[in-house]
Amino acid sequence: MIVLGSDHGGLDLKNEIRKMLEARGLPCEDLGTHNGDSVDYPDFGIAVSRRVSEGSAEKGILVCGTGIGMSIVANKFPGIRAALATDVFMATMAKEHNNANILVLGGRVLETEKAREMVAAWLDTEFAAGRHQKRLDKIAEVERELKG
Repeated sequence: MIVLGSDHGGLDLKNEIRKMLEARGLPCEDLGTHNGDSVDYPDFGIAVSRRVSEGSAEKGILVCGTGIGMSIVANKFPGIRAALATDVFMATMAKEHNNANILVLGGRVLETEKAREMVAAWLDTEFAAGRHQKRLDKIAEVERELKG
């Protein structure tokens, strides 16, 4: 399951990404926002990140105006590796090297077709593991230390 969330600045792009996921036959759930009214991005970043962090969703995609705010909120959650990407290479590396479980995009800075290509690259790329897993283990250790 892929969960999606956006604020008003990312609404149109999120809707296009949802259509793309549905066309690929991928199960997804849109956690909002559902209209263009001004909203607070943390509300939707929290909803998506919580679901991925708790394991009730495998992956998430977040969209706000630039992607910066959603990245900040998402990475507060244990086990979340949210990556803000601005091109296909970054989306690919987010998965291949960092095993990002949330992709973050900027609705006001990306064209729809480019964003579709980025999402496809992120979905289709496999995590390389190996030396990259060692690095993720170090991040997980810091999470455990800070938790408690």
